[in-house]
Amino acid sequence: MLNSTEIRQIGIETVSLESKSLQKLITLIDENFSKAVEDILKSKGRVVVTGIGKSAIIAQKIVATFNSTGTPALYMHAADAIHGDLGMMQQDDVAICISKSGNSPEIKTLAPLITRGGNILIGMVGNIDSYLAENCNYILDTTVDAEACPNNLAPTTSTVAQMAMGDALAVALIKCRDFKSDDFARYHPGGALGKKLYLTLLDVASENTIPSVATTARLSECIMAMTKGRMGAVVVLQEGKLKGIVTDGDLRRMLTKHTDIGHFKAEDIMTAKPKTLSADTMAVEGVAFFNENKINHIILAKEGEVKGVVHIQDLIREGLI
Repeated sequence: MLNSTEIRQIGIETVSLESKSLQKLITLIDENFSKAVEDILKSKGRVVVTGIGKSAIIAQKIVATFNSTGTPALYMHAADAIHGDLGMMQQDDVAICISKSGNSPEIKTLAPLITRGGNILIGMVGNIDSYLAENCNYILDTTVDAEACPNNLAPTTSTVAQMAMGDALAVALIKCRDFKSDDFARYHPGGALGKKLYLTLLDVASENTIPSVATTARLSECIMAMTKGRMGAVVVLQEGKLKGIVTDGDLRRMLTKHTDIGHFKAEDIMTAKPKTLSADTMAVEGVAFFNENKINHIILAKEGEVKGVVHIQDLIREGLI
């Protein structure tokens, strides 16, 4: 059994080897890469990514990245392709075939079938003297010196190189298409990532009541409105326009300074000119606003008209904090 230091050293050596393979990959990105990207951009079809074994798993990840960033893509397992799934390829599709050896029986059968159909074939291959390299339109060279596996067998370094090359393709396509965050949001409406891209503060505040009182409201009315609204604060209005906010903190501070509180009104204890943002402000910007101003409430208002109130807990509930 290896000791803790020896185990940690294995981890360090593995990451070091894979890091070196990525540095080498920089030198292997050539004109084939540019032409492959250009042909994908010109294509009216989809990108069909295929492979076998661990390369097939990398193919699935690349397809997922393409689809989420504006490049329609399909995954096709190489073994299934030669048993009927090749029918999913259409005339205008571009194929990317991923293989370390480039000589797998399935790949040797599949490659000529793709090019015979008139489709462009991009070979992402770790052996430029292989069958795949010799029978594709463009070579994306992902050659590595050795696997991190001590037996130089298990795909480790090679799959890291394939993943990185796929990411390089995706990023190049993103920039060429001028794919913006608004476009990205359309494909990621769920989860925290989507919320950062499309959720506005008004969306967050839509289910909140707007607890409010007039400037002349007595302290007891402020407390009742605050309790009913469950926001820990109440908006203070004058003739329907925003004048201030009374928070539970304002109440506590007032009670520590005064014992005779019967005569106090909302305008006496409110924070005048409270922090506000427009209703269409992105929720993620509200996170920064909360942090910068060290407050717990944001009033959504325009020209004094209150549209909603957001509590910091609302953004925590949405998973943005």
